Amino acid sequence: MLEERVVKYYSRKDPNIALKVIPGHFSTKHAHLNCYLDVTTMKTRANEAERIAVAMKDYYNVMGRPIDTIVCIDGCEVIGAFLANELARAGILSMNAHKTIYVVTPEHDIYGDMIFRDNMKLAIKGKNVLLLMASCTTGRTIRGSIECIKYYGGTVQGVSAIFSALDSVDGFRIDSLFREEDIPNYESYQNHNCPMCEAGEPVEALVNGYGYSKL
Repeated sequence: MLEERVVKYYSRKDPNIALKVIPGHFSTKHAHLNCYLDVTTMKTRANEAERIAVAMKDYYNVMGRPIDTIVCIDGCEVIGAFLANELARAGILSMNAHKTIYVVTPEHDIYGDMIFRDNMKLAIKGKNVLLLMASCTTGRTIRGSIECIKYYGGTVQGVSAIFSALDSVDGFRIDSLFREEDIPNYESYQNHNCPMCEAGEPVEALVNGYGYSKL
């Protein structure tokens, strides 16, 4: 059982925030990993999601940038709702007419590209956008998301993640609660250049920001 191997690591921003890590051999769309980062309860339990939002808001207090919309991917809507509330409490400026922050989730077309329906464009066009995600490994998802937001007329003001193996993508700093150095022995490999595959170790599960599916 994967769950029996869980090891917890605690955030330097808030020692009460714990990330569950499962060692093994896992495959994402873009990489192979030697650890699966289980953020399930962090995204779905209200008390954990609220604590994460409180920790994330400090970065935007320092930056002082306006935030009109939070675009949530990887199932981070609960965190996004709490984060919108925390940013409003902290006095982060919103340019929206109703002086509140939109919290939205994109769809994906048959090619896997991120899209917004016509009725959702009002939350992106001309808005200052914060991109919120569970994890970043290679940066491809962030890069595609930023391109999409720009295409629909939005301005990306920040990128936040629970975990990020990268400091920045295309000039955008990634503010995260956990970084690669916080997870001992964490490694990611290109799909075609994975030493675990070369050693004959089978992939245990397919993983993404939503969870895992055992093979």
